[in-house]
Amino acid sequence: MLSRPGIAVSPGVAMGEALVIDHEGFRIPRRFVVRDAVDEELRRLNDAIDSVSAEVDEQRQTVSNQLGESYGMIFAAHLQMLRDPQLREELERGIREQHFSPEYAVSRTLRRYAKVFQQVDEGHVAEKAHDLFDLERSLLGALLGRRREELSQLAAPVVILAHNLTPSETARFDPNFVLGFATEIGGPGGHTSIVAQALGIPAVVGIGQFLTDVSGGEQVIVDGDIGQVILQPDEESLQRSVRSADIHRTTRAELAALSDLSAVTLDDVSINIHANVEFPHEIQQALDHGAKGVGLYRTEFLYLNAPGEPSEDDHFEAYERVVRTMAGRPVVMRTLDLGGDKMGQLPRAEEEQNPFLGLRSIRLSLRDQGPFLTQLKAILRASGLGNVKIMFPLISTLQELREAKLVLKKAMEELDRAGIEFDSEIPVGMMVEVPSAVVMIESFLQEVDFISIGTNDLVQYTLAVDRANRYVANLYSNSDPSVLRLISQALEAAQRANIPASLCGQMGGDVVYAMLLLGMGLREWSVPPSVIPEIKQVCRKVKLTQCEQLYGEVMQLDNPHAIDKHLRQELQKVLPEQTVF
Repeated sequence: MLSRPGIAVSPGVAMGEALVIDHEGFRIPRRFVVRDAVDEELRRLNDAIDSVSAEVDEQRQTVSNQLGESYGMIFAAHLQMLRDPQLREELERGIREQHFSPEYAVSRTLRRYAKVFQQVDEGHVAEKAHDLFDLERSLLGALLGRRREELSQLAAPVVILAHNLTPSETARFDPNFVLGFATEIGGPGGHTSIVAQALGIPAVVGIGQFLTDVSGGEQVIVDGDIGQVILQPDEESLQRSVRSADIHRTTRAELAALSDLSAVTLDDVSINIHANVEFPHEIQQALDHGAKGVGLYRTEFLYLNAPGEPSEDDHFEAYERVVRTMAGRPVVMRTLDLGGDKMGQLPRAEEEQNPFLGLRSIRLSLRDQGPFLTQLKAILRASGLGNVKIMFPLISTLQELREAKLVLKKAMEELDRAGIEFDSEIPVGMMVEVPSAVVMIESFLQEVDFISIGTNDLVQYTLAVDRANRYVANLYSNSDPSVLRLISQALEAAQRANIPASLCGQMGGDVVYAMLLLGMGLREWSVPPSVIPEIKQVCRKVKLTQCEQLYGEVMQLDNPHAIDKHLRQELQKVLPEQTVF
């Protein structure tokens, strides 16, 4: 059994066979082959070895002719490995005696050899591990016809283990077949994590190198509650995970009973809890969990999944479905927020050294105003069908906000000339997710109808921590005093200006922070649909006076770990029957 810690980004426990996706996107097929197919599988293996050997030999000759024999010897070493009778015998024995598929036999055997080389301190020996990984990729390419497997076309439930997963790949997961996933890189607050939460798929990221320790088909456990991946689990670990999964389901069932109840504190203060929505099909889930409306409707899915630029009608059809289903409840539509880790399939003019500080979000929209205008017109058309609001993301200067409002005005003028109905008084808001927006918050509040605090980016930009970088993920903390002071400053300013303020980042979806945020003055949440009952439960068990006292205590602390510990201790007093991780 091997246990690997990581960053928990989507709750739940998943158990099942591993589907390993390497850097090239190859998927290792099923572990076993039927007895009658052994001869055919041996032939496939030998054909693949012969094919790769021929390719390597051709590369050796080409390089030797162009650069000299010494360089060609690099490929000669590859050939020697491929033609090693001991290696071939072990591969064939795995297929013949253990009924491994050739793909599984190749991956299992070469990765075991590579791991041995990696543990040797001598550099020239350790480097041989890279040669083995190269051979593995080449052989898998030959065996799989060099095709990339579509993760959206799985036929059996699996737990996906990968170096990395893009938001667009994750968005195409079918929760019926993807039980959970774990990745070597990534951090909290990344868009891949947000999509996993929306789909209800347990996930752990930022584990570091671990794919060499596992092969496709082996049992694996992904614990998205505590941030742990267990490879080749023993019986005790399996039983413990089954119990955790059962407790998770039971707790969810108990919380579901709160869906029809209001979020009212013990001192009779009503709290509005809205839903963050990633996909149109989540709307019904939001209603089932008692959402008062949609506080954040992310529109990026149209870009992440579409082969080309979505048209105005593509936008409108998606928005229309949401607005009609919400039947008069408010729907806050955030305009395009691509960039950073959310680029998806959107073409890029050039590579950026630091995409999180580059052309993303509202900057991208203002630079390429054609698609921005198209989206705004679709949102305005949808506003004629219900209670719709527009929100601009990543506003960092007053000039950006004013330019965005000018494009919105242009969209209104075009629809007006075309005789298309829309809400000419549609509320306009902005995301508060960079420190400059908080510093200038009084000026911004004079030009918007509402604000929504996006804690994911606010933490990232305040602490100068790339939230998708596992090397600094430990520095990314919602509990950092600087972050808490910025949130408090924004909420207090909005209250003074009588401007509605909500919070829609992942911090709001973590019950650990619920009492603190209530004490800060937050009265409007927007969280993933599945989290609504959890936040509602806390609201119904506390008084604002005790939350305000907690807020005062926390603001006296200067260490995020101490703050986090204090918050968990206080929450445990409110929810003694539950485990607070």
